Amino acid sequence: MSAFSQRVTRAIVPLVLVLAVGACAADEDSERFVERPVQDIYNEALDALRAEDYIVAAERFDDVERQHPYSVWAVKASLMAAFAHYQATNYDAAVPALDRFIQLHPGNADIAYAYYLRALCFYEQISDVVRDQLNTEKAEAALNEVVRRFPDTPYARDARLKVDLTRDHLAGKEMGIGRYYLRRGHYLAAIQRFRRVVETYETTSHIPEALHRLTEAYFALGLTEEATKAAAVLGHNYPGSRWYADSFALVGGAAPKPDERGFFQRAFDWAF
Repeated sequence: MSAFSQRVTRAIVPLVLVLAVGACAADEDSERFVERPVQDIYNEALDALRAEDYIVAAERFDDVERQHPYSVWAVKASLMAAFAHYQATNYDAAVPALDRFIQLHPGNADIAYAYYLRALCFYEQISDVVRDQLNTEKAEAALNEVVRRFPDTPYARDARLKVDLTRDHLAGKEMGIGRYYLRRGHYLAAIQRFRRVVETYETTSHIPEALHRLTEAYFALGLTEEATKAAAVLGHNYPGSRWYADSFALVGGAAPKPDERGFFQRAFDWAF
C-alpha cells in the first residue's frame, strides 16, 4: 500500500467509527422514544404517583403530552404532571406547568384547581418573617385570585383562610422592621412601618402592638398629643390588652378612654 493510501485509510477509519457510533446512538434514541399506547403511559404515571415516586410520575405524564399531544389524555396529563411536581416540592417546575395549563385551557373543568394549586406552590414557600417575603406576596395575590375567580368553590373557602395567614405574616415582617428602627432610635422610620401595619393590615393580630409601638415612637419624639391619640385608639378597640396598659402607663394616664364611635374616628384621623 502506498504512503498516500495509508494516509487516506487512517483518515477514513475514525470517520467510519464516528458514523457507526452515531448510528448506534440514533438507534438507541429510537428505541428509547418509541411511541407507546397512551393508556399504558398514563397508567404507568398513575402507578408512580401512588408509589409516591413523584419525579418518575411527572416524567411519565410529560411523556403522555409529548407523545400524544392531541389525545384526550394530554390535557389531563399536563395538569397531573404539575401536581406531581408539586408533590415533589419542585415548585420551580410546578408553577410554569400550571401557568401553561391555565393559559392553554382556561375553560377546562379543572381550571379552578389549577389556580388553587398554583397558589399553594407560593404559599408553601413562605419563609420566616426575618427573610424576604416575595413568596408571601405572591401567595397572597394568587390566593386572592382564586377567591375572585371562583368564589363559590371549596378552593375559595380555603384560600380565604390562607389569605388571612399571609397578611398576618406580612404584617409580622413590617412589625419586625419597625421594632428594629425603634430600638435604634430611628423613630420616623419606625412610625412609617407601624402605620403601614395599622392602615394596610388592620384585621391582623399585630394591630394592638402596632398601636402601642406608635405610642412609644410618638412619645419618644415629644409628640405627646399624637402618642395620646394612638393610645386612645388602642384603648377603644383593645381595652383589655396588655399593650393598652403599657401605652396608658407611658403617657402618664393621659390617654382618654373613648366610649363613642365618633370620638374614636376623630382620634384615629388625628393620630394617623
